[in-house]
Amino acid sequence: MEPLSWTGILAPLVTALWIAAAAAAALAALRFAAGFVLAPAEGQANADGTLTASRGPLEWLEQAAFLALSAVAGVVLIFVLGGAALGLEAGLIGGIFRRLIPVWIALGITLAGSYLLRGRLGLYGKLFDSVIGTAGLVLVLFWVFAAVFGTFDLIVTHNPLGQSGAMKNEVPGTPYTRMIGETAEGAYPVYLLGGDNLGRDVFSRMIAGSWTVVQIAPLATAFAFMVGITLGLPAAYFGGRLDTVLTFLANLILAFPVILLFYLLVTPEIVATGIPTYMAAVMFLFPILFLTILLNARYHTRPALRLGLLAAVIGASGWLYLSLVSERLGAVHILPDWLDLFDVPGGILVVFVSVVFVNAPTVFRIVRGIALDIKTRDYVAAAQTRGEGPWYIMLWEILPNARGPLIVDFCLRVGYTTILLGTLGFFGLGLPPESPDWGSTINDGRKLLAIYPHPALAPALALLSLVLGLNLLADGLREESLRD
Repeated sequence: MEPLSWTGILAPLVTALWIAAAAAAALAALRFAAGFVLAPAEGQANADGTLTASRGPLEWLEQAAFLALSAVAGVVLIFVLGGAALGLEAGLIGGIFRRLIPVWIALGITLAGSYLLRGRLGLYGKLFDSVIGTAGLVLVLFWVFAAVFGTFDLIVTHNPLGQSGAMKNEVPGTPYTRMIGETAEGAYPVYLLGGDNLGRDVFSRMIAGSWTVVQIAPLATAFAFMVGITLGLPAAYFGGRLDTVLTFLANLILAFPVILLFYLLVTPEIVATGIPTYMAAVMFLFPILFLTILLNARYHTRPALRLGLLAAVIGASGWLYLSLVSERLGAVHILPDWLDLFDVPGGILVVFVSVVFVNAPTVFRIVRGIALDIKTRDYVAAAQTRGEGPWYIMLWEILPNARGPLIVDFCLRVGYTTILLGTLGFFGLGLPPESPDWGSTINDGRKLLAIYPHPALAPALALLSLVLGLNLLADGLREESLRD
C-alpha cells in the first residue's frame, strides 16, 4: 500500500477550487479598483415617488465576486461531505473529514439551533448578524468540539503518546500496516498527518493537544475575571485608600514583563518553594466569594430564598475548592479519599495559577476604568436613592452595563492565554514533557523543520486557527455590542 494522496478520487475538485478561488480574488480586486473610478448606479424614480434599484458596472462586479465566492464555498462543502462519506478513498482530506464527523454533527446542530433561536439569545444571537463574528464562532466551536470528542477517543486514530520506531518522521498518509505488519491488526491503517521524531501520530497529538487549551485557557481566564471583578468594582465604587492600595498592587504586578513573570512562576525552583500552591489556595477562594456576594446582594430582601441559595452554592463550591487543594497542601489531607472529587496534576495547577495571576491585574484595571465611568450614570444614582446596598449596585447595576467590553476582552484574553500556553510548551515549562499540547509538539517538530515540516506545521496551524477564531469572535461581539 502506497502513501495516500491528499485528495484521492476527489482530485478533479482541486482544479475547480483553484479556478473558483482565482476568479473570486480577481473579481474582488477588480471591484476594489473600480470603486475609485466608477460611481454606484442611481435608482430610477417611479411615478408614485418610489425608487427602483438599478445595476451598474460596480453592482455587476459585486454580484460576480459573490457568485465566485459562493462557488469556492460550494467546492469546499463538497470536499467536506464527499470526504466524510468516502473516507480514505477521498485521500487524507477524506480520512480527516471522516474522523471529524462527530464534530461536524455537533457544529451543525449548535449553529442551526442558535440561528433559529437567535432572537432569544441576546448578544450571542446578534452575533449571527456579523459575518466576521460567525466565522470566529465556527472556528472556536470546531476546536471545542474536537477537544471534547477527542477525549472520548472518537476522533484520534492512535494513542497520542504511543511510539513506533518504524513511523519516525514518516510523511502524511504513510500506511501504518505496511510499516508495522501484523502488530497493526485492527489499528487505523494510516498516520493521517504523518509521524513525528518519536514515531507518534501527529494527527492524534494535535487533537489531544486541543484539550489542554480548552480546559485551561477559558477556565483560567474566567477565574482571572472573577478576581478582577471582585476587586475592581469596590476599588472604583468606594475609591479612597482602598482604590489606592489595590491599584498600586495591580500596577506593581503589571510592572513586570508578562512573559518573564509567567516564566518565573512555572520554573522548577519557584514551584519547589510551594509559592504557586499557596497562590492557588488563595485564588480559588475568589469564585466562592464572588458567587456568595452576588447572590447575597440580589436576594437580600428575601431571606428564606437567600439562605437556601447561599447554603447550596457555598456547600457545592466549598466541596470543589477542598477537592482542588486537598492534595496540594502537603501532608494534611483535608478531605478523605472518598470525598475528594479529583486531583489536579501539579504541572496543570501551576500553569493555571500563573495564568490567573498574570491576567487578574489587567482585568482589574479594565473593570475599574469602566466602573468609574458607569457609577456616575443616572440609574446608579436612582439605585442609591432607592436605598440599595453598595454591592447590589456594583453587581446588578454597574456590572451588567459593562458586559459588552468585558465579553470582548474575555475572548481576546482567552486567545492571549492560548498563545501563552503554546509559548510555555514550546520552551518546555510548566506542562509535562510528554504532553501533546501544541507548544510542546511544535518544539519537538522544529528540530527537523527543514526536512520534515509536517510534525510542527499541523499544531502551528491549529494554534493559529483557534487564536484567529477568538479574535474574529471578539471583533464580532464588539460590533454587535456597540449597536446596543
